[in-house]
Amino acid sequence: MEWEAVIGLEVHVQLLTKSKIFSGASTAFGAPPNTQACAVDLGLPGVLPVLNAEAVNMAIRFGLATEAHIAPRSVFARKHYFYPDLPKGYQISQYELPVVSKGRLTIALEDGSSKTIGITRAHLEEDAGKSLHEGFANASGIDLNRAGTPLLEIVSEPDLRSAKEAVAYLKKLHALVCYLEICDGNMQEGSFRCDANVSVRRRGEARFGTRTETKNLNSFRFVEKAINYEIERQIDLLESGGTVVQETRLFNTDSGETRTMRSKEEANDYRYFPDPDLLPLVIEPAMIEAVRQRMPELPDAKRDRFVKQYGLSAYDAGVLTATRELADYYESVVKALNGQEPKLAANWVTGDLAAFLNKSNLEITQSPVSAAALAGLLRRILDNTISGKIAKEVFEAMCAGEAKGEQAADAIIESKGLKQITDTGALEQVIDQVLAANPRQLEQYRAGKEALLGFFVGQVMKATGGKANPAEVNRLLAAKLKG
Repeated sequence: MEWEAVIGLEVHVQLLTKSKIFSGASTAFGAPPNTQACAVDLGLPGVLPVLNAEAVNMAIRFGLATEAHIAPRSVFARKHYFYPDLPKGYQISQYELPVVSKGRLTIALEDGSSKTIGITRAHLEEDAGKSLHEGFANASGIDLNRAGTPLLEIVSEPDLRSAKEAVAYLKKLHALVCYLEICDGNMQEGSFRCDANVSVRRRGEARFGTRTETKNLNSFRFVEKAINYEIERQIDLLESGGTVVQETRLFNTDSGETRTMRSKEEANDYRYFPDPDLLPLVIEPAMIEAVRQRMPELPDAKRDRFVKQYGLSAYDAGVLTATRELADYYESVVKALNGQEPKLAANWVTGDLAAFLNKSNLEITQSPVSAAALAGLLRRILDNTISGKIAKEVFEAMCAGEAKGEQAADAIIESKGLKQITDTGALEQVIDQVLAANPRQLEQYRAGKEALLGFFVGQVMKATGGKANPAEVNRLLAAKLKG
């Protein structure tokens, strides 16, 4: 390929504080418009911002998780621009001296290799309000509930070279901030969204091409589509003799295309200057150490532990630690089984349970089958009460809500009469009937066609409605077939 894409992401992470970054107003989502904005958020005269300490703690947590530099002294600045949803006329942000800088995040690529993406900076800032257009004829409404909501803007180096790499980085970042409990990760509600800076250059060139910025992408799928569209658009433009204009663009989710929003401002257009109402943010080493002591186990460390502690493959461990909630669910199942058969538990969580949740569009936290209930089901497989095949039938009944709680599997097994047949006499009787009903296959087996063993096992399982113990059937059949 002659062209190479150069991509950097600016990710807006809404911090999971109860109040706003410079006021005591609530950050709860979904309240009626303009019911969660106080005088500070509205920028009324005579009010002063007060920095939310918990937002600073969260920024430090992120810095430690990405091996970044945490500035002992950082400064808040006023970033000036006029939007209807920004009544103050400026946004309080950080500019030259951000709280976090020079971090890194390693992502896994599709070919099995890994790549480390540089994090230029992560700075604290306040969100603006929101313009409302639906329900207004020839006008727009303004909702300032979001005004002053704390954000951590995470800016990557332009190290990404494809839309898939960008999505891999974004997913890794999403998992990390959720593990750190600094963001709820809800992309539909705007808690985690990104702007994509994209340019192209001919392979071998060192100089970057002119970039565009596509704003407010709030799903992994949209990020991939928008970046791919922008790469192709810029290549077509350059190959036809045109030039790429530095500008801000919007992504149309219906058409899958980007379109011009406005010309791109430079930093000096914003007339940054230090906010006179806020003192510099000073972070003492003791504060960083206190946050370090409360750091949770991070995704990569948890994945490595799952491989070592539970004997899982790197792939299974990666799937199970993709989110903190899924990892916690899996460990609850294993704990309920007293550590027995962690691989069996992994197979069920990443297999039948994951398939059901995906089909039902549910998160693991919404699973109708609790970890205790799934452990109860697996316990009945391990003690030979039911076969693996019957277990799937019981699991479907559990998903349908036919029984709940730790004893759900037992209740369904009992009510449906699904206990496995292990009685040797009863199984021999069925085997004799099957052999008598299939004389031609019996003759072929004894003539050397041993592959027919599977046929006889299948017939016995069919005759018992799948309730025969497969291992016992195999053992008894092998003895009978010897004649």
